[in-house]
Amino acid sequence: MICIVAHLFHRSLSRHTRLCLLPYLLCFLSFLHFLYDGMALQGPRRFPLFMNIIDLRQTTVRQIEPLLEEEARHWRDELHWDYRGALELIKRFLDAHALAGCVAFENGVAVGYTFYVLEDQKGLIGGLYVSSKFPQDSIGPRLLEELLVSMRAIPHLARIEAQLMPFSGPVDTPLIGQGFHLYTRQFMLLDLHKSHEAKAGASAGMRLNRWNDRYFDPCAKLIYLAYTNHVDGEINDQYRSRAGALKFLKNIILLPGCGQFVPAASFVLHEPGSDELVAAVLTSEVSPGVGHTTQICVLPGYQGHGLGRMLMQTSAEALRSMKFRELTLTVTSDNRAAVQLYEKLGFHTIKTFTAGVWPR
Repeated sequence: MICIVAHLFHRSLSRHTRLCLLPYLLCFLSFLHFLYDGMALQGPRRFPLFMNIIDLRQTTVRQIEPLLEEEARHWRDELHWDYRGALELIKRFLDAHALAGCVAFENGVAVGYTFYVLEDQKGLIGGLYVSSKFPQDSIGPRLLEELLVSMRAIPHLARIEAQLMPFSGPVDTPLIGQGFHLYTRQFMLLDLHKSHEAKAGASAGMRLNRWNDRYFDPCAKLIYLAYTNHVDGEINDQYRSRAGALKFLKNIILLPGCGQFVPAASFVLHEPGSDELVAAVLTSEVSPGVGHTTQICVLPGYQGHGLGRMLMQTSAEALRSMKFRELTLTVTSDNRAAVQLYEKLGFHTIKTFTAGVWPR
C-alpha cells in the first residue's frame, strides 16, 4: 500500500500532548539536522512483489522495534553515538500514532522507515533507515520518494530540509528528482587520547568565559551574524534570524533530545566590558565519554585570527580533564577552511552524508 501522509502529525494529538512532545522531537531533528554522498540509480528498479509500504501511523512499536534496535547499533558502532534516547522519543510518537512517514515491510518484517515533522511552513525529514540485511539500494530511494511525494502534496509547504545519515542506501537521485539542492557533509572524529599541538592563546584583550545562560541572546545574535551569506545558513534556515538562532540554541542546550549539554566544555569569547560575543563553542555528550561540538562560530571581522582554533582546543582540553575519550562534529564539505582546521587539530572523517534543501 502506498504511503499517504496528508496531515500534520500533531493534529491527532491533544494540545497538551503536542506541547509536551513536539519540542523534544524538533530538538532531536535540529541536532540531526546539523548533525553519504549516494551513487546514482541506473534506470528503474523492480520492487519485490512481497514488499509493501504503508503509513507509519498504521504500525506499532512492536512491529518496528527490531529495526529501531538495529539502527541504534549502527549509530553506536559507526558514529559512537548513543541513539537510544532519540529512538525512545520516536517510540512515544509511534504509540500515539502521531508520526508521519512510511515503513517498508517484506514478508511481514519491517525493513526500513522514514519520517518527518512540520514546523510552520517547513518540513523536516527526521530520519531514513533501511536494514543492512536487505537491498538498501532499492528500498531506501523508494521510501524517500514516497515520503517526498506526500510532503510535496501538503498545502502551503514552502521548504523541506533533510540531513540523512548513510544508513539507507543512495538518496541523491530521489532528492534531485524532487528539485532539492544537495550538500555533502562530513562526520568527523577526534581521539582525545592522542597528543595534539599546544593550545593557542586568545587574542590580546579577549575574555574567555564558560557558558552561562545569560549568553543566550548574545550567542543567538552571534550565530545569526556569523552565518550570514554562509553555506550552513542555506542548509539550516534557523541561522537566518536571531529568533531562529535562539530557538536552535535552546534546543541544543535545554532539551535532552540533542545529547546532554556540557557547560564545562562550552566557552564564549568577548571584548572586556561588553556583552557582545565574538566567538563561541558549545559541546554536548552524546554517549559516555564522547563529546560532540554542536556549535562553533566566530563573528565576521574576527575570523582568520585563530579564535576558532583556540576555542576548539580549549573545549577538547576540558573534555580530556573530564575523562572523555572522543570528540565528534559535523561540517559541510564546501566549508573548506573549517574542514582544514579540524584536520589540523587531529579530526578525521568517518562518514560523509547528504543534506538537501527544497526548493533549490
